Amino acid sequence: MKKISLIIICIFVAFLGTAQTKKTNNKKQTPTHTTVTAPLKKDAKNQHVEISTELGSMIIKLYDETPLHRDNFIKLVNEGFYDSLLFHRVIKSFMIQGGDPTSKNASPETMLGAGDNGYKIMPEFRPDIFHKRGSLAAARDNNPQQMSSGCQFYIVQGRKYTSQELEQIINNRNLQRKQELLYKVYQSDSVQATVSSLQNTGDKEVIRAYMDKIHANIDETYKRLYPNADKVNLDQMQTYMEYGGAPHLDGAYTVFGEMVSGFDVLDKIASTATKPGDRPIADIRMKIRLVKQP
Repeated sequence: MKKISLIIICIFVAFLGTAQTKKTNNKKQTPTHTTVTAPLKKDAKNQHVEISTELGSMIIKLYDETPLHRDNFIKLVNEGFYDSLLFHRVIKSFMIQGGDPTSKNASPETMLGAGDNGYKIMPEFRPDIFHKRGSLAAARDNNPQQMSSGCQFYIVQGRKYTSQELEQIINNRNLQRKQELLYKVYQSDSVQATVSSLQNTGDKEVIRAYMDKIHANIDETYKRLYPNADKVNLDQMQTYMEYGGAPHLDGAYTVFGEMVSGFDVLDKIASTATKPGDRPIADIRMKIRLVKQP
């Protein structure tokens, strides 16, 4: 089937506008897409882990609200899976990443980050759990289901954001999602055949009317899939402005824990010198064990 010309695609994309954000202090917004819907619990049941390095130790609370990731992490910790692995990717003002099993015996020149343990985990996105400073989250590849790596994780150092930057991030996210819907529609044989046929007629008014119809259908689909896409949580915005984080990752990577102590260690690791590929020049090894709640 003949593909739609780049010119026609660009015309379609031009119809997509960025949704303007609306501020709200509603703490229990409906998630854009999630596999967990129970409200965030404020209790003392969360398991804690200690990540020890030669630069110091970090204590992290695992969320009960993300049970798939929590239980998998606990299983790997009990097996000693992470012991002697490296923090193989470090980007200052962003995050530190580890959990690649090939990093244990890797030579200094080896590029790391592609190792895994053979399975992925279904995403557990929640609107009330986000990428604030100190968040523990699961790394992943570009699989369309946004499934998490079975072993690799990162801890957010992040940076502080202005309200204007946060609103722009949300607008860009909405535009990207709309474009993804648009391109998905383009892949259907029926749409490609119709557009090709209309191009042959040369009737610009008919083409425009068809584009308007496609655009209206995409808007309806988008509102159904992301009912609160034009809203932001003021409490989360305040956290990003005062303490920092990585808001552009929200809704795309599963956060399943948060640091309760050791932020100075996080900053030390994030500030370490790195080589091309973001691997620290000097190896930073980890050891993880379960600990009682502090």
